[in-house]
Amino acid sequence: MTRDLCLEWIQYLADVPSKTTGKPLGVKTRIGQISVLSQLFQQPAAWEYDDVPGRALITIGDAPKAPQRVPRFIPDHELDQLMPVIEAISCPFQRAALLAARWSGARRGEIRRLPLDCLDRYPDGTPRLRIPAGKTYKERMVPIHQDAADALQTVIDLRRQCHDRPFTDERTGEQIRYLFLDRGVQLSTSYLFEYPLQAAGKAAGLVGPTGLNGKERGTVSAHRFRHTVGTQLAERGAKLHTIMKVLGHSSVSMALVYAQVSDQTVLNDYKAVLEPGAVIAGPAAEELESGALPAEAVDWLKSNFLKTELELGRCLRLPAEGPCECDLYLTCAKFVTTPDYAPRLRARLEVEQQLVQDADDRGWTREVERHTSIGRRLQSLLAELGEPSDPEAPEMTGQRPCTGPIGA
Repeated sequence: MTRDLCLEWIQYLADVPSKTTGKPLGVKTRIGQISVLSQLFQQPAAWEYDDVPGRALITIGDAPKAPQRVPRFIPDHELDQLMPVIEAISCPFQRAALLAARWSGARRGEIRRLPLDCLDRYPDGTPRLRIPAGKTYKERMVPIHQDAADALQTVIDLRRQCHDRPFTDERTGEQIRYLFLDRGVQLSTSYLFEYPLQAAGKAAGLVGPTGLNGKERGTVSAHRFRHTVGTQLAERGAKLHTIMKVLGHSSVSMALVYAQVSDQTVLNDYKAVLEPGAVIAGPAAEELESGALPAEAVDWLKSNFLKTELELGRCLRLPAEGPCECDLYLTCAKFVTTPDYAPRLRARLEVEQQLVQDADDRGWTREVERHTSIGRRLQSLLAELGEPSDPEAPEMTGQRPCTGPIGA
């Protein structure tokens, strides 16, 4: 047995079809099988058996990487279709459970275990939901939308008319009167979430490919409401600590999944540079506007767009050209900037003006020339963008770049 044979077996796993489905094995299945074999090699090596290599022939590092998936939130236009259908559900239990999931980001099991006294208000009157200890064994309080609070209050009023005995909570051991209880039986997650969501998804036209039985299925699940809350919080500037508290995460890494650049932000940034007709400045602006960049260059820029950002703009230097040989990217033929960077350009111009004055006071002639040259270049870029060099000055649309001393 050699390492080469093991690596051939790993490749074989990627190519051989499954006997059950006839399709290639999934990534998680291959990772599991490779993990078992790596353990088989590690143990005899640790036990120092005769005729066994002192180190494992393969490790889990030789397994394929599992894909890191982006949280599958519900887009706004689908929410606009779905929410009116949910609000029209006749069963108060189902309606309250789904609205609580939509506006709190709580897990299904946490909502199912809500106590009868789960709802109160902040001092300013905002509804507040007390979510019981769940996966992380920590109770938490989160603000909730008024629509969800109204639906929950309806169920609370119904339940207070009942005289059922409390249950012993399976996680905390406390005596609790559950909110989602009917005729002495705790309602299931299937009844509260799966069944009504499938019906609501079909009524709203949110259906996906047919299942094994040939029937269409709704594309929205209760857990997608949780992803939606996390994504909306991140996109609208919520702190990581806030996302952790609302969703009940135990580590920052879990909340970081949502702290990604939103699709809309990427689209706006992309259009500002690569869309035809975008207002841009820099030595590469004319080449980009005229379509002189080859198609493969534009394709590379599309896939690496976020990596090209500099302090004052973006670099369009391609991999085939090698690394940049200098830091003077303001005069680089591959530099381009947009009006979004105007505040940074003006701030940098102010710094250069201060450096000119400092160098002049010290009698450093060459430094005066260098910072003056940089300042002129910054004024030129602002003029090309139609932006004033001084934020309080009038717009400079249509003016040519300044050629005199800084501040002239």
